[in-house]
Amino acid sequence: MAESEEEVDVLVQRVVKDITNAFKRNPNIDEIGLIPCPEARYNRSPIVLVENKLGVESWCVKFLLPYVHNKLLLYRQRKQWLDREVLVDITCTLLLLNPDFTTAWNVRKELLQCGVLNPEKDLYLGKLALTKYPKSPETWIHRRWVLQMLQKECSPAGSGQKEQQGQVEPQGEAERSWHTERLQRVLQEEMRVCADAAGRYPSNYNAWSHRIWVLQHMAKGNLKILHDELSSTRLWVSMHVSDHSGFHYRQFLLKALLGELGQSWERLQSGALNLSPLPLADALQVHRSNGDGTAGAADDHASAVPQLFHEEMELCTDLIESYPGHETLWCHRRHVFYLWHHWRKNSQGTGPQSPVLTHTAALLSEASDPHNEGRSSQAMDVDCVPDSSKHGGYTQDTKRLKRGPVPPCPGLPSEHLFVSRILSSCRSPEQGRFANAYRKWLDSVIGQ
Repeated sequence: MAESEEEVDVLVQRVVKDITNAFKRNPNIDEIGLIPCPEARYNRSPIVLVENKLGVESWCVKFLLPYVHNKLLLYRQRKQWLDREVLVDITCTLLLLNPDFTTAWNVRKELLQCGVLNPEKDLYLGKLALTKYPKSPETWIHRRWVLQMLQKECSPAGSGQKEQQGQVEPQGEAERSWHTERLQRVLQEEMRVCADAAGRYPSNYNAWSHRIWVLQHMAKGNLKILHDELSSTRLWVSMHVSDHSGFHYRQFLLKALLGELGQSWERLQSGALNLSPLPLADALQVHRSNGDGTAGAADDHASAVPQLFHEEMELCTDLIESYPGHETLWCHRRHVFYLWHHWRKNSQGTGPQSPVLTHTAALLSEASDPHNEGRSSQAMDVDCVPDSSKHGGYTQDTKRLKRGPVPPCPGLPSEHLFVSRILSSCRSPEQGRFANAYRKWLDSVIGQ
């Protein structure tokens, strides 16, 4: 075991070099971790690389972490000079072991601004740190800084003016296309990183908040991405019924879709947007295009919002009945119904009257029909998980194409009926308490 200062320096420098060489040998490392090992048993490197997993034996951390920490502080205090390659290696090692060390991220920001580091590689380092520390706030903050830097790089000044003047050069068009594809790849990777971090740590508020930030800044106004996120997180929340952060993300998606669809409807009504049914059908994938030009687009806009709420309330019903006694599910149902209630109330004076009235009438008739009473008690239908006994084994895409008329959306009578059905069949005291609280909320908030 190394004890003197010189031996520690030699040991740590070797370990830092081994970590750097591990990334050179395998650039596809996707996870890091500590290997419990109280002391060095063999005369070998404490860095272990197996397939795409990088492990660090724990005995060397007590030497490694203070060394790289002090080195970096001396550099920041201008008491010791380090060249750029050494800075890259030291900050990489330090952040893999302690990603909440803000000074190291700030040094890497300077290296990024100097062009020494590639933004994608820096995001890759943060991704690896999140596999070990999925809730690290400094890592998420740094990722947002890097993403903003990438957006500036991919949005060169002056390109908008040239497009307005009609001066679009082939080379400039190819460059813009490359930048767009680059941002799309980064966006998709961020969604995967957020999903992985959310799965590694329960109720990972930092990961879900970052996911919301990414959509607000990198996919603003993109209906397709918003709806794809709503579909892709359906399975995740079905497997994490007590994780409020995931359901809060779906609430954000619903509100964002409401806002975007509302703006599209206003543009369509004012005649400023000549929208065909196909783009909206592709973006939302909820209805077949009827080829009727603006009239078809208006029908799609009118039915898209009820379809979204119907699917979300159906998901709530399935989860509440399948997993009784989870307060998160009742809170989500309350939020979704509140959004639907206010949207329907506001849209009666601005949007088309017939869809709302038709859905409400159909809903009341369904609530009074005893044959439809067991409809919501069917097994849960989750996107991307085909159930051959129910749907003939078709996939998510074909399922969307086979949807017929927009189903009725909930109203106050149907919600009371749902609560009564839950109370009559539940055996969980928590489920009964949550159902009674939901009924009281309906009467005091919605019923007034």
